[in-house]
Amino acid sequence: MTLTGPGGTAGKIEEFHARRERALSAGSTSAVTKQHAKGKLTARERIELLLDPGSFTELDQMARHRCHDFGMEQQRPYGDGVVTGHGTIDDRTVCVFAQDFTVFGGALGEVYGEKIIKVMDLAASIGCPLIGLNDSGGARIQEGVVSLAQYAEIARRNVALSGVVPQISLQMGPCAGGAAYSPAITDFVVMVDGLSHMFVTGPDVIRAVTGEESDQESLGGARTHNEVTGNAHYLATDEQDAIDYVRTLLGYLPMHNQEEPPAYDHAGDWTPGMRDPWLDSAVPDAENRPYDMLDIIRRVVDEGELLDVSPLYAPNMICAFGRVEGRSVGIVANQPLHAGGAIDIAASEKAARFIRFCDAFGIPLLTFVDVPGFTPGVEQERGGIIRRGAKLIYAYAEASVPMVTVVVRKAFGGGYGVMGSKHLGADVNLAWPTAQIAVMGAQGAAEVLHRRQIAASDDPDTLRKTLVAGYEETLCNPYMAADRGYVDAVIAPSETRDHVVRAMRLLRRKHKVGPVRKHGNIPL
Repeated sequence: MTLTGPGGTAGKIEEFHARRERALSAGSTSAVTKQHAKGKLTARERIELLLDPGSFTELDQMARHRCHDFGMEQQRPYGDGVVTGHGTIDDRTVCVFAQDFTVFGGALGEVYGEKIIKVMDLAASIGCPLIGLNDSGGARIQEGVVSLAQYAEIARRNVALSGVVPQISLQMGPCAGGAAYSPAITDFVVMVDGLSHMFVTGPDVIRAVTGEESDQESLGGARTHNEVTGNAHYLATDEQDAIDYVRTLLGYLPMHNQEEPPAYDHAGDWTPGMRDPWLDSAVPDAENRPYDMLDIIRRVVDEGELLDVSPLYAPNMICAFGRVEGRSVGIVANQPLHAGGAIDIAASEKAARFIRFCDAFGIPLLTFVDVPGFTPGVEQERGGIIRRGAKLIYAYAEASVPMVTVVVRKAFGGGYGVMGSKHLGADVNLAWPTAQIAVMGAQGAAEVLHRRQIAASDDPDTLRKTLVAGYEETLCNPYMAADRGYVDAVIAPSETRDHVVRAMRLLRRKHKVGPVRKHGNIPL
């Protein structure tokens, strides 16, 4: 006999559909309208844009909070303010959670935290990227210490997943307190211009405690974190742009640290002995004349395609993803257009973090060098350039992925040593004929070594030119380094892609086993 009443099969199915409908529209109509009025999407709309159509499988859709204080028992929406689950991006599995600002302002409570923890544990167990779409006012005050405990549990899993699966955070709205610290542990943070804000304590709290005046945008806006703090890695124009960046980024990354990055068919624009004559005139004749290093890099990687990481922060250092023969490479390069490509604190930390990410996930490193050295100055010294600059040394020296370095122009002083030199473990080091590998430039060296002789000369300008020319001929060129084996080959600039392709092919077989240890102690 088939039951058709309220307690029968049909009634139960009807009740299920009603509950699911409520779960799919957890936020009130007015809350959703306010969200849209701010130029923001809802959690489900964001997931729909992020994932391949029809691929999302939701988890814990019917979960509800257990708090019965402060009138909360009257408001128990399904999902409890966060949508979690898994799906695919370009047919590759990802785990995702999206905080729903239309429910309790996205505030995190016990069940909300448990849902995120569950999907994080799933990402760990199956080995796939974890993507968080964050839009939250912080901890749910009504649930007290339980909310704080969930933040700590989430952060502990962020740490456990670090270097195991890629973790990406999209900051789609306000993210305060714990909602800021968890994303800070992840590998990449994307923020939306004018919409995203991230800080530990907001303007009102700061004003009450310290008397300092600030606003959300200057304190923790998307531009602040992309240009000043370096806490974010991409400034999106809108939510669609943020999601597009993440989808593109994932195309360069492996699913987890035991898998190689994806390799794409690349039916070739490489043939043995190929040349690109444009590169032969890429470096200006004038020693200190700037040029755009990105123009050179684009001539070497596949199709000229690059995905810049933190382009607005420390622009004197380029960090980007590209491909060589369809395979991902991480690119680190000095940028002569900014501060002459000199290395400062911000550039050191930016590059070191990027190098460590690439090394953790098996992505080869390709370095382009044009560096006059470290940035001098009292501010840099007092800011800790010794310790913080050492992070770059540590990152290169610890890396065991294939490493290829191309010295384009200047490689002076400490800058030579730290920028992927042979001495820090680079596998293949190449130099253009325009490379100047020395303690310092010829002009400065002549002044230091022959100061008295120049001062006593009847024709100091002529003598200075003679001394500079002599220094360039004997020391300030790539050939002494090549003579010592510090450079494997001096190559014509036009042959750079040819040599890089050959080196990357060779190094696919690289296997490095270091001393057994738990981990080193990076100079944090």
